[in-house]
Order: sequence, then structure tokens, then C-alpha cells
Amino acid sequence: MKKRLLPFLLISLKLSAQNAQQIHQKAILIDTHNDVLSTQLITKNDLAKRQSVGNFDLVRAKEGGLDVQIFSIWCGEKYGKGTAFAQANQEIDSLYALIKRNPDKITLVRNSAELKKAVDQKKLAALIGVEGGHMIEDRMDYIDSLAKRGMSYLTLTWNNSTSWATSARDEVTKKDSLKHLGLTDYGKQIVHHLNDLGVMVDISHVGERTFYDVLATTSKPVIASHSCVYNIDPNRRNLKDDQLKALAKNGGVVCVNFYSGFVDSAYTPKVTAFYLKYKKEIDSLSKVYNDADLGFIKASSLHQAEADKLRPPLSMLIQHIDYIVKLIGVDHVGIGSDFDGSESFPLGMDSVADYPKVTAELLKLNYTEKDIDKILGGNVLRVLKANTGK
Repeated sequence: MKKRLLPFLLISLKLSAQNAQQIHQKAILIDTHNDVLSTQLITKNDLAKRQSVGNFDLVRAKEGGLDVQIFSIWCGEKYGKGTAFAQANQEIDSLYALIKRNPDKITLVRNSAELKKAVDQKKLAALIGVEGGHMIEDRMDYIDSLAKRGMSYLTLTWNNSTSWATSARDEVTKKDSLKHLGLTDYGKQIVHHLNDLGVMVDISHVGERTFYDVLATTSKPVIASHSCVYNIDPNRRNLKDDQLKALAKNGGVVCVNFYSGFVDSAYTPKVTAFYLKYKKEIDSLSKVYNDADLGFIKASSLHQAEADKLRPPLSMLIQHIDYIVKLIGVDHVGIGSDFDGSESFPLGMDSVADYPKVTAELLKLNYTEKDIDKILGGNVLRVLKANTGK
């Protein structure tokens, strides 16, 4: 009996894998957050070619069925007035240069109509997300300038607060010393201006007070471009159940972050021990890359086997998606990997080539093709259209 059953099981598994791949390739896959441009300015790597390091290049994007990438424009809090806006434009310039060198592979899009046209042409549709309100340097005209260059969302804060919005980090660690909590009147003007321009408001990184102020202010659905579930991993960057419910009421989408530290609550203690072990090396690399986070990411890649032992299983990432679906519905979850912006991701999620594994896992949980289409990109496409009007 067992001998007869084995071929059947093998055939069944093969058909299941083929079905997962077909569903994955048919869907429009949108990743709302990738930080590769920040590191590419330093490495000068040609992202049109397969890379041996990092998580993104155009070759692996094609292999992973990635149709749309929102590229994060990011700089840390050491950049401020007189430097942050310039850094943002330098990263946008690097994306423009990549597109100019590879017009048959990638194109800049600004709305859902242009996005669908790019997908039909088998090109990667590139959008721009500016990660951190400090890059507008408190100037409305800088918002206009970035929007003209293709900014599709503005993350109102990074870890650092601005003069008009408080971040998740600061609301937790500096609450008693902050000059204000949430959005100021100027911050509310910025949200209205983003609505008028058709730029999505991104509430990843913002504090709870800012989060609720945004939802009370915006006239359009928002996104959380790269966040996870607080009830699974109580990290200040993750969203609590009441926040998720409020976001759903707004019509928005939370795009699940792949970073191990937001997926698994056990990751941070383990990574702290790793950091202490390689502190001297990490500090040295941080100087080379002019950024502590990038230094840590590079050190992790140099000790990959050891770093892999810190990573959660892929099932924990899927748990975040499934939790959101069960709490607020399948219409309000998407993908925001944070690839190239973190040092660790769940086992098996090593690059943009690995997205099909997410589809396969969702099928195992009996998600329908329609549901998977929404999660992979349909929900974000809806919010983009609601903001741009086309």
C-alpha cells in the first residue's frame, strides 16, 4: 500500500508546486519597500546584473516574478536641513540612471495605469517611496519637487521625529521630552498636501499618536509600507490590533515587513549576542559604509552561516499575513519586504527571487487565487489608484 501511495504523493506535490508557480506568475506582485538604492550609492553595483551580495537585482527580480518595486529613498537622521533633500535626490538620480541604462527591463511609473502598461510590456515598474519626512526639510516646495520626480509615498517619519510629526521610536523612548506628540498643524497641512498631490501617506515608523492623527486628517487611504503585527512581535515598529482595525476602516493596506526583528520576538536577544561578539568588526564596517545599520548588514553577510542560525522560519512571516487577514480581512494586507534595508530575513527569504515561496505557503493555508492576488499586489494597486485618481 505504501509503495502505491508514494508515487501519488510525489505527483501531488509536483502539481501543487506547478499550481503555486502559475498563480504567482499570473498575479501582479508589488513590493512596497526595498532599500537597495541606499547601498548601491556606496557599492556602485550594476543592479542589471546578478549580484552575489544583497537582496535585489533585475535578474533575480524577474526570477521571483516581481512586477512592481517601490524603491525606498532613505537617509539617516544625521542628514538634516541642507543635506537630506540633496541625498534624496542623489538616490533618485541613481534610479533614473538604472532605468536609462536598461529601458527594456525597467521603467518609472506614477500611477496604476502606467503600472499596468509596464507589466504588460514585461518591464519592472519602478516607483519611488521617500522614507523619512526629514528629507523634505520642513518645506512644502520640496514635497512638490519630489512628487514631480515620481514620489509615490512619503513615510512621514523614519526613526527620528520631525518638527511636525513624532516617530514610533521617539514616542516610546523620549515621550516626556518631546516638544509635541503626533502631528502639528503644519503636519496636518502636509498630509492634506500629499492627498492633493496624489502621494500616498505612509505610516510605517510613525508613533501611535501620529498614526491616529493621520487617520483623522487624511482624505485618502494610507499604507504602512513595511510593518508587522505587534501582537505577534511586540516591537514598537509593529502595529497593534486597534491600529490595524483603524487602518482597515480607512481603506488602507499594511504591507508585511520581512525583517527578522519585526517577525520574531526572539530575534533581538540573539542578535544582541552576535553584535557583541563582532562589535569591533561591525564598528569598522560602519565607518567604511558611513552608517551603523549598513555596517551590521555587511558583517552579517561575512558571517552568514552564524547569522542564519538567528533567523526565524518562513512560517512565522506567513503567520503575520494570516493574522492580519483574520483580524481585518484580506483586502488590507500586502508585501513590503524591506530587502536590502535589514541584515536578516526568515529562512528561505534570501532575495527577491524567493517571493514564490510566499505564494506556496499561502496555498498550503487554503488561500484562494483571488486572495493571493490581493495580497501580492491587488490591494496596494487599489490604494495607489485611490490616491492618484488613475
